[in-house]
Amino acid sequence: MIRAIALDDEILALRIIENYAGKIENLTLEKVFNRQSDARKHLNKFPVDLIFLDIEMPVKNGLDFYKSISQNTKVIFTTAYSEYAVDAFSVNAVDYLLKPFSFERFRTAVEKVKNIEEPNEARHLLIRADYKLHKINFDTIQLIEGLDDYIRIHLKDAATITARSSMKSILEKLPEKDFIRVHRSFIIPLENIRTVVNKNIHIGGFIVPIGDTYKEEVIRILNK
Repeated sequence: MIRAIALDDEILALRIIENYAGKIENLTLEKVFNRQSDARKHLNKFPVDLIFLDIEMPVKNGLDFYKSISQNTKVIFTTAYSEYAVDAFSVNAVDYLLKPFSFERFRTAVEKVKNIEEPNEARHLLIRADYKLHKINFDTIQLIEGLDDYIRIHLKDAATITARSSMKSILEKLPEKDFIRVHRSFIIPLENIRTVVNKNIHIGGFIVPIGDTYKEEVIRILNK
C-alpha cells in the first residue's frame, strides 16, 4: 500500500487528486493540504511514501519544500508550468504532471511508484539530510542513534549523517533480518553485535545499552 498526501495551494487541484486517487488500488491519500506549514507538521508525525506536490506556491516553491524534507519520501510534481521539469527530475521526482492532467496520466505516474524497488528489498537506504539525498549502503552503517526529532547515522568509514526522522520511521526502511532496535535511542545491525557485557553491546568505540523494553527480543535474536 502506498501512503500519500497532496500539497497544493489550489483547492480544486486537491479535489481532482482526491478523486483520481480514490480510483486506484493500493494507494491511500491520507490527507490533502493547501498550506506548507500544515503539510510539514503532518510529515513530521506521520511519514508517507509519496507526495503529490505543486511547484508554484506562496512562501516557498514545491521544489524547495521537497528538498527540505529529510525523509525518504517519493514525489510526483503537479504543476501548470513546464519550465520546472528539468529541476524536478534533478531531485529524483518519480514523475511530472502538467495541469490539467487526465486520470490515465495520473494512474501512469502512480504505477511508476509501485514499480520502484522498495527500500527493504534494496541494499541501501535513501535519506535526505543537509539538502542532499544520501545513498547509504546498509553494510556501512555502524549504528543509528535517536535524538528527539532527529537521527544520527554513524557510518564505519565516513562522516556521521544527521537527518530529521523518527526512530520508528527509519526502522521501517531497514531490512528486519539485518537490523534490530535495542533501545529507544539505538538501532544496530545484527552483524555488528560481537560482545554483550552487563546489558551493554560493545560496537567499536560505542557502548550501547539494551533497554528493558527490547531485552527479550534481543535475547531471542541472539539465541537463534
